[in-house]
Amino acid sequence: MRHRKAGRKLGRTWEHRKAMFKNMAKSLVEHERIQTTEAKAKELRKVADRLVSMGLEDTVHSRRKAYRVLEDRTLVHKLFSEIAPRFTEQPGGYTRILKSAEPRRGDAASMAVIEFTRQSEAS
Repeated sequence: MRHRKAGRKLGRTWEHRKAMFKNMAKSLVEHERIQTTEAKAKELRKVADRLVSMGLEDTVHSRRKAYRVLEDRTLVHKLFSEIAPRFTEQPGGYTRILKSAEPRRGDAASMAVIEFTRQSEAS
């Protein structure tokens, strides 16, 4: 029975999933919009929303927690100075998932685009 075991395993070990979501979170913060499978996007939303919530606190502790995930000073700075301030009045729902009409070519996996709900003025 799978009682109280939330989240998708995605056919990977825990270490592989952890590394994959770290890398996807880095790409999302860097590009503010990435394309992936629908299942991965739904799981990544949890990681990304937590990162934005950390960015809204803007304490040394929250910066260190964000650094544990992003592992890059420039990305942490971008999260805390550019991305998080856009969501100061918003209580949640920092990311959106847009399902793509075309499936992936090789295995017909359903694709989606995950992005931050409030885009920067430059893009």
